[in-house]
Amino acid sequence: MSLPELFPFHGEWDRYEEELYEIYLETIVRSSLTFVGVPVRSRYVPPTKNKGYSFWHLISEGEREEERIPDIRRCERIRWVAWLIQHATSHEDVCWWENKRGSNTHVVIWHEQENFAVVLAQRTGYFLLKTAYWVKQQRRKDFEREREEFRRSRKS
Repeated sequence: MSLPELFPFHGEWDRYEEELYEIYLETIVRSSLTFVGVPVRSRYVPPTKNKGYSFWHLISEGEREEERIPDIRRCERIRWVAWLIQHATSHEDVCWWENKRGSNTHVVIWHEQENFAVVLAQRTGYFLLKTAYWVKQQRRKDFEREREEFRRSRKS
């Protein structure tokens, strides 16, 4: 089983954004998505242009919320988000691990060959979809280190 096809930009941003949002709603919001049997939810508030907060984190990048801009690599891979979550524990090309960011526990799901990651935040009774992105080369080393540390901690 391979990753879903990319959803390439076709030159008309407004229509493309609406199509991306419909894919997001269909594959994530309305799909009863779970990770290790626990529901995965997305965040709507605060909405931007009447679209949910989690959606914008899946298709844009930037340090400051109000300055995030669309990232075509993220947009093209919108169908990959749910697929990675669904196949995190069963597909040989996908791995996952937990990491701490402050007092929060996150789960990183990574398709190493395609260099694409999904991040979930652990909450009581569910996971919150935080973001997904193409992993840049400098971040790849951090991922490899975190994954190995997590694997070692589970063996002890």
